[in-house]
Amino acid sequence: MKARLGPVLAAMILVASSAAFVFAADRRPITETDFLKFQWVADPQISPDGREVAYVLVAVNEKEDRYDTSLWSVATAGGAQPRRLTAGPRDTSPRWSPDGRTLAFVRAPGEKDKPQIHLLSMSGGEARKLTDLPRGAGSPEWSPDGKTIAFTSNTNDQDLAEKKSGPKSPADLEKKERDERNKPRIVTRAIYRFNNQGWLDPTRHSHIWTVPVTEGTEPAEAKQLTTGRYNEGDLVWSRDGARIYFTSDRVEEPYYAQPDANLYSVAAAGGEIQKVADIDGPINDPEPSPDGARFAFRGRINPKEAQSHTNDELFVFGSGAATNLTADYDYETGSDLAGDQRPPRGSLPNPIVWSYDGRSLIVTTTEKGRSNLVRVDVASRKIEPLTTGDHDVMAYTATPDASRLAVAIGDATHIGDLYLLDTKTKKLTQLTHVNDGLFSQLELPAIEEIWYPSFDGQKINGWIVKPVGFEKGKKYPMIVEIHGGPHTAYGHILYHEMLWMGAKGYVVLFVNPRGSTSYGQDFANVIQYKYPGDDYKDIMAGVDEVLKRGYVDEKKMGVTGGSGGGLLTNWTVTQTDRFAAAVSQRSVADWYAFWNTADFTLFTPTWFHKNPYQDPEEFLSRSPVRYVDRIKTPMMFIEGDEDYRTPPGQGGEAMFRALKAEKKTAVMVSFPGENHELSRSGKPSHRVERLQHIVNWFDKYLQGKEIHLYDLQ
Repeated sequence: MKARLGPVLAAMILVASSAAFVFAADRRPITETDFLKFQWVADPQISPDGREVAYVLVAVNEKEDRYDTSLWSVATAGGAQPRRLTAGPRDTSPRWSPDGRTLAFVRAPGEKDKPQIHLLSMSGGEARKLTDLPRGAGSPEWSPDGKTIAFTSNTNDQDLAEKKSGPKSPADLEKKERDERNKPRIVTRAIYRFNNQGWLDPTRHSHIWTVPVTEGTEPAEAKQLTTGRYNEGDLVWSRDGARIYFTSDRVEEPYYAQPDANLYSVAAAGGEIQKVADIDGPINDPEPSPDGARFAFRGRINPKEAQSHTNDELFVFGSGAATNLTADYDYETGSDLAGDQRPPRGSLPNPIVWSYDGRSLIVTTTEKGRSNLVRVDVASRKIEPLTTGDHDVMAYTATPDASRLAVAIGDATHIGDLYLLDTKTKKLTQLTHVNDGLFSQLELPAIEEIWYPSFDGQKINGWIVKPVGFEKGKKYPMIVEIHGGPHTAYGHILYHEMLWMGAKGYVVLFVNPRGSTSYGQDFANVIQYKYPGDDYKDIMAGVDEVLKRGYVDEKKMGVTGGSGGGLLTNWTVTQTDRFAAAVSQRSVADWYAFWNTADFTLFTPTWFHKNPYQDPEEFLSRSPVRYVDRIKTPMMFIEGDEDYRTPPGQGGEAMFRALKAEKKTAVMVSFPGENHELSRSGKPSHRVERLQHIVNWFDKYLQGKEIHLYDLQ
C-alpha cells in the first residue's frame, strides 16, 4: 500500500522541486575565464591549542597578471567566518609560536624584494620584520621554547660584506645588476640550470641560520650555523631545543649515483655537523618522536639496479637501524595526483605526525587515484584509514598531541577547502567554503570512473567527462587527455581544463596507463626501457572502451597531453591516424637531444640502458620525431620559451619543423617567459590563452568551426 502525502507536505515538496528546477536552470557551464576568479587554500597551520588554523589564500590579481598571497585564519569550532590577517601581496609560510601568540611568516613586499621573516602578534598590530639578509630568508621553524627561529638562506660572506659597506646609489646598483647579467658563466656541473629557477649559481648554497625572537622594532642579527658546498633542508628542532636536524645529499656530483640524502644535526649554538641516520637511499621529512629517541622519515632503499620508479616508504630509525613500516604496502606515501588546480603559490605540507604516546604515525597515502590520511602502528605496522573517500588530501598539519589536524581536501568538483579532523572520532568538519559562491553558479559536467581490460588483460583505471546537457543517442566529439610524469596519476582532483572541454560539448577521456603511480610498484616501473610503448596501447584500449558505449563519433576524436603526456601525444599520432587533431604540450620528441639538454640528467640507467653515444638506436627508436613521415593528424604544439625540463628545441619545435619539412599541417604557440609549469602556475592570462588555443584547435578540426587564427601568416 502506498502512503499518501499530506497536502502541506506535498505543497512543500512541489515548491522545493520548483526552486531546485529554477536554481539548476540558472546555472551556467564553466568557462575558461572562470579560472581568473578561482582562489586556492595553501599551507594550513593549526594552532598549538587546536582552536584556530592559519593559512595562505592565493588569488589572481588580474590587473597585474599575477597571483597574490595573503594570510588568513579561521576558528575550528565550525561555522566561523575566516578573517584576514595580512594584506599581502606576497605573504606565505605562516608558522605558530609554541604558545600560539605569534605567527612567523615570510614576506616579500615587491617583486624585486628578497623574502624576509616577519612576526605578527595574534593580539593585534602590524607585522614587523625579523630578518634582513641580502639574499632573504625562508622555511622558518620555531624552537620549542619560542625564543629562536631557524631558517634557510643562501646569503654568503660577500653579500654580508657588501651590505656592511653601506647602501649604494641607484646608478651603482644598476651597474652591478648589468655587470652580473653580462658576466660569462663558467659551467663545471652537468646540472647547471633548472626549470622555474633559471641558471644556477654553484657558489651559492642553502644553509641553516638562526635568529633570536626579539621584542624590538628593528630586525635582529641572524647567525649562520652551516657552511660549505652542500645544500641543507627539511629543518626540524630536537625536542629539547638543543639541536637542529636537517637532510643533505653531501656528494660532490650526486647525479652519477642514485639519490642518497642523509639525516644530520648541528647544535643550535653552532658547531660541528653530526651524521644521525644513513640508509642506502634518500631520507626526507624527518620527524623526531615525542621522547626524541627515534626518527620517522620518508625514503627508500635504492634497488640494486636503478628503476624508473621506486615507491617512497615510511621508516622509523632508532638504535642505529631503520625499520620500513610500509614494506608490505604496495602504494604511494604522500599525495601527488595530477591536476591543474593545486595552489600556484604557497606550499602543501605533508608532515609525518607522531601520536602523543609515540606508538603510531599519521601520513597520507595514495591508492588508485585517491589520497587519504592513514594511521600506521609502529609495532604491528598495521595501517588504519583516518579519512576515506574519492578525494585528494592535499595538505595537513597537527596539534602537538596529534588529536586534531587541519586538512586541505579537494576533489573532482572542488578546488580545495580546509577541514578539521578529529583523529579519535575520525570526524571531518568543513571550515572554509572558498569557491562556493562561484561554483554555486556553475553546472559542471558529469564524471564517471571506469575500469577496463587492456590488450594483455591488465586492468586500467580511467574517467569519462560527459558534456553538459548530455543526451542519450547523440554522438559527441571526444578529446583524450594524457598525463605527464610519467610517474604520477590522474584521480579525484579538480581539472579545470577537462571541465571546460565538457562544457564546450566534448566527451573527455583520461586514464592511468601503466607507468602511473598509486597502483603498485610493478605497475609503475613496468615501462622502464619501454616508454613510450605499452602505455600507448593502454590508452587506445580506453578509447575503444568508450566507443563501445555508442555516444562518441569516432571520426571526431582528438588527443592532447603535456610533458610526458606531450611525448605520448607525439607518439600516438605516429602510431595511428584515428585522431582528427592533436595538441602536444611541453613535450619530448627527440630523446637523443633531450638527454643532452634537459635540466636534470639521465646518467643513471633509469629510462635507458646506456647513454646515447653508446647506443643511439635505443634513443632514436623511441623518439616520435623519427616517425614524423607517418603523421596525418593536424598538430598544434604549445611551448614555454623558458622551459628547461622539456626544452622546446628537442620537443615541439623539433616536431613542428619536421612536419613543416613534410608539408603537413602544424602550428606552434610559444608563450614568452613561461617554463614547464605553464599549465599549473604560469601567468594567469597565459593559462587562459593556453586553454583557448587547445579548444580552438579541436573546434576547428573536430567540429568544423571556421577559425582562421592558425592560417599561414
